[in-house]
Amino acid sequence: MKIKRLFTMEGESPYQSMEFENRSSIIRNPDGSVVSEWEKVSVPTDWSQVATDIMAQKYFRKAGIPKHLKVAKERGIPAWLQPSLHDQAKQEQEAAEAKTSGDDSTTSETDAREVFHRLVGCWTYWGYKNNYFDTEEDARAFYDELCHMLANQMAAPNSPQWFNTGLNWAYGLNGPAQGHYHVDQKTEEVIPSKDAYTRPQPHACFIQSVKDDLVREGGIMDLWTREARLFKYGSGTGSNFSDLRGDMEPLSGGGVSSGLMSFLKIGDSAAGAIKSGGTTRRAAKMICIDADHPDIEKFVNWKVHEEQKVAALVAGSKTIKELINELFTAIHSWGVEAEKFDLKLNKDLRKVAKKARLAQMPFSYVHRIIHLAQQGYTDVLFEEYDTDWNSEAYQTVAGQNANNSIRLSNDFMEAVEQDKDWSLFWRVEKVKAKKEGRKPVPCKTLKATELWEEIAMRPGPQQIRGFSLIQQSMNGTPAPLMDRFGHQIPAVNTCFWTTLRATWLP
Repeated sequence: MKIKRLFTMEGESPYQSMEFENRSSIIRNPDGSVVSEWEKVSVPTDWSQVATDIMAQKYFRKAGIPKHLKVAKERGIPAWLQPSLHDQAKQEQEAAEAKTSGDDSTTSETDAREVFHRLVGCWTYWGYKNNYFDTEEDARAFYDELCHMLANQMAAPNSPQWFNTGLNWAYGLNGPAQGHYHVDQKTEEVIPSKDAYTRPQPHACFIQSVKDDLVREGGIMDLWTREARLFKYGSGTGSNFSDLRGDMEPLSGGGVSSGLMSFLKIGDSAAGAIKSGGTTRRAAKMICIDADHPDIEKFVNWKVHEEQKVAALVAGSKTIKELINELFTAIHSWGVEAEKFDLKLNKDLRKVAKKARLAQMPFSYVHRIIHLAQQGYTDVLFEEYDTDWNSEAYQTVAGQNANNSIRLSNDFMEAVEQDKDWSLFWRVEKVKAKKEGRKPVPCKTLKATELWEEIAMRPGPQQIRGFSLIQQSMNGTPAPLMDRFGHQIPAVNTCFWTTLRATWLP
């Protein structure tokens, strides 16, 4: 490749015309407590504070970078593009002179230019090794131009690149293999990666298949392992789960399946437990279901029901806390010491107890407060929940890590327009019928308009996070859709209207 310089001059720094300054970066919880704090973060002066926080909190390598590095001296690579290695000898010498253990021999990235160098240097190194550039000058132009563009926010890679790329090239970091694969440039064969960072995981999103099998390779539990591998290094993953059997679908060994939703909840919990890229960042998990799946109605209403649970937790916790305070007040303000703990004799206590029963507060909790009051307590710690998406309430319910989509065929859309029936099929029956060259026998039939309205009338994305609608479209232009009363349903009421092509659709 020939690389033409547009923003830089040969022989000058790519940041020649820029100024950098030191800033602090603080991330706080909704209650004001500090999550993370960084001081003296060096960034371009025209960067916003949001950009500074993202670089410092998400993309800086936080630990493990050797303070002392040396050139690897790789044959055929220009001096300015040589990879770096940990200088163990210099570290030991410094520790001996300072009479320390050498435990503080590592550091972290604190300057945006270190990150730009790590990324662009590694890209240039890979390109140079594989003869992408016509000359060394072209490689240097590539390096300078991209460093300048990153610093000026004219271009940016995806998050896994920021997290992983160049850690081995720039700092000599390494780690045990994580089960990744790469294409060998010489043999063009797919082979296992020998370590974590020489050939890192820099891709944004993956589409993975899943078989209707519990524990074998390619099955459900294997998918959670593969998803964890991707989430760990900051990537996202999506799968069409339509092959998984529905709730109460017969199993080959007898009995019935626990259903698609039970497994989706397991995958959602696993995703929620992983900090994507090792930072406080949600894993990107995409779920797609065909409209003829037996559990389609449960899937459509999944997030709605979970939101109802959050509402119940928030409202219930506030109500119960108020009742607890009233119970303590009714007990300790009663004038007769011998009567204050007796529901029959303490009229104020009995009144609050009835109020608690009407509010559906478990009566065992009323007795617990009475027992605590007998021991001298005047209050008790009871957590109130709130609707912040990082709160305990949302961590308690399912479906909070998934972006859910429904794959709608042209047959379904025609059935909606013509008010026809829509059939759902056991998954095994559908596969068996296809092999035998016959039409599958439905396990359930419902009106297509009813299912459509159930989908379309879900609350919008500002209320239910991560729900979208996918239409399989031959011409790429979805026709206006009507409800059963002849009213057009605008896109804003259908959450998101997205036409997805063969990338997702088999």
